[in-house]
Amino acid sequence: MRIALGVEYDGYRYNGWQVQRHAPSIQATLEHALSRVADHPVTVTCAGRTDAGVHALGQVVHFDTEARRSMHGWCLGATTHLPGDVAVRWAREVDESFSARFSALARSYRYVLLNRPVRPGLWHGRIGWTWKPLDHSLMQRGADHLLGEHDFSSFRSIECQARHARRQIHTLTVQRAGDLVYIDICANAFLHHMVRIIVGTLILVGSGERHPDWVARVLDAQERVRAGPTAVAHGLYLVAVTYPVAMGLPQPPPPPRFAESG
Repeated sequence: MRIALGVEYDGYRYNGWQVQRHAPSIQATLEHALSRVADHPVTVTCAGRTDAGVHALGQVVHFDTEARRSMHGWCLGATTHLPGDVAVRWAREVDESFSARFSALARSYRYVLLNRPVRPGLWHGRIGWTWKPLDHSLMQRGADHLLGEHDFSSFRSIECQARHARRQIHTLTVQRAGDLVYIDICANAFLHHMVRIIVGTLILVGSGERHPDWVARVLDAQERVRAGPTAVAHGLYLVAVTYPVAMGLPQPPPPPRFAESG
């Protein structure tokens, strides 16, 4: 039997999704909980390997098992054995051809950025921050240059192991609500640190340090050194993974929003 799960987590105290020998990971934490429910070792495959400190509302994983449990049993049982910052939202039996990674059509992320002179206190570890005043309309003009299919070599880390850098961004929007700036991006797939480098680049545009058209030149250069800095991880959320409707998987929750200020 192949089971798909919807998982949410606060990634602040974890060293990313992937199992690490000497550091806590979301994958190892989830596999330990599922193994207790299944009464045998369980290995999970995820839709997207999030970096250290990155959060998720709509992560999707799959695993194979011979254990017979109800879907409610998988969901409740796993969550019972998980720490408070990780939870399984739903469980579904899926066809053995389903892959959380390769069956996905798109991934969606939201970056939450606090824009005020004083750093966050209450939202520490869950939000990005810059004191530089930002014009979100300029950021949107810069973001528009990244829509479509391109070589995003300028927007991937030097540690990225992807075979090629061509990706297709379906939507990229920048909105402001009080002191908060929300950057939403949906693409067929992402490179290592791609969203965070895009955010760091757009911050330079929003602060007036770079012209919006500069983003197009960065994209064309295909060199990481031409883009902006990598934004901090804890402002980033994996919001949703899109699959064919026929698979019947539950819809993810709405993207995270914070109480508006300013």
